[in-house]
Amino acid sequence: MVEGLVRRWRSIVGAGNTAGVGPKRLDEWRRQLAECAEARGGEVSARSRAAALAQTCLELDDTGRHAFLRLISLEFGPSPARVAEAHAAYQEAVGTERQWDAEAELRASLRSARIRILTQFNAIPQGVKFLVDLRADLLRYLDTDPDLAPLDRELESRLAAWFDIGFLELQRITWNSSAMLLEKLIQYEAVHEIRSWTDLKDRLDSDRRLYAFFHPRMPMEPLIFVEVALTDHLADSIQALLDEDAPVFDSRRADTAIFYSISNTQAGLRGVSFGNFLLKRVIDDLQRDFPKLRHFATLSPMPGFASWVRKNPQELIAAGIELDAAQLAAGEWRQDAAAARKINASLAQLAARYLTLAKASRGDGRQPLDPVARFHLGNGARLERINPLGDASAKGMKQSFGVMVNYLYDVDVLENNVESFAREGTIAMSAAIRRQARQP
Repeated sequence: MVEGLVRRWRSIVGAGNTAGVGPKRLDEWRRQLAECAEARGGEVSARSRAAALAQTCLELDDTGRHAFLRLISLEFGPSPARVAEAHAAYQEAVGTERQWDAEAELRASLRSARIRILTQFNAIPQGVKFLVDLRADLLRYLDTDPDLAPLDRELESRLAAWFDIGFLELQRITWNSSAMLLEKLIQYEAVHEIRSWTDLKDRLDSDRRLYAFFHPRMPMEPLIFVEVALTDHLADSIQALLDEDAPVFDSRRADTAIFYSISNTQAGLRGVSFGNFLLKRVIDDLQRDFPKLRHFATLSPMPGFASWVRKNPQELIAAGIELDAAQLAAGEWRQDAAAARKINASLAQLAARYLTLAKASRGDGRQPLDPVARFHLGNGARLERINPLGDASAKGMKQSFGVMVNYLYDVDVLENNVESFAREGTIAMSAAIRRQARQP
């Protein structure tokens, strides 16, 4: 019944059989969901009902799927009466021999029918991928429908448990990996587009490495992957790093590993973090294979830089840049070598200020505004170097005026940096970036 669930999930969107959702349809879903939550008839019957529900969900159009998720979120939460009764019983039992039984009943009362439904979905073949894709849709609706928040919180919690790092497998992907998996790398690459099969083959050559985390229940779906270049220097240009005509570097001479692309592949796993574990596992793997490696660094984009500049045009004036954000992104200034040198020096100073001073509005106000900076600094990396025109592509010019940054992973001080960043918001940085950030 559920064979090919993932394939159908991707192909049916927009071709469903509901132009609208009436009371009769809602009543039928309500009955099916209640039966699924109660797990009547034993394990086999429960899984069969969950599979039928999954099939129902797959055959809905976008409007129908939204209504289906609203029903689960709004009508299958904990029973307020049962919670109140269990809480009162627990309060009365505190300090008596009945306390621990009352505590167990209180916990059971808080376990919603939503959780039981999600657990039944998880048990069917391809059910894990079904739930990941279901949450991807839920997140789209959540932007305009806050009533879905209870379901999202429970689903995120379940996925975080099911995708615990202890369950994940690190695999190296090579040119000899299955064609299906290689196609997915092309599809999922989110930082630097893989332009062709030749480009992909170059990224899997002897001087490169590509690692991915997999879940046992999703063996052909990489959850996150990192691309690595083995070099003898701190790379400062993504175009040079991805040049298909460049000679293959002798990896036996490598003393530096450059992480130049990290891609999360599953939108439904937003908020479930395992990227930091990926980098640490990859560093361990590389050190084992290449004992001469001494330096581990990134060549990273700054996806929020241009947006920050557009919102704070006074920063351009303070940096002595006479062009506006649109002119900087267009890149015509690069044609004048003298002007380009001056602008690039000013952009490097401005980028250092952005990375060290611009803070996210959410949380405690100490987290960097830039999401890539939050990720690497939170994992213990150090801001090492600003690279003007590190990405001269159209995308690079649009998002950061071509500027890229190196984060350095010094394995001897990673834990100290993590603690300082988490506790005090302290940003580890090189002396050069510290000087640039102080420039008016």
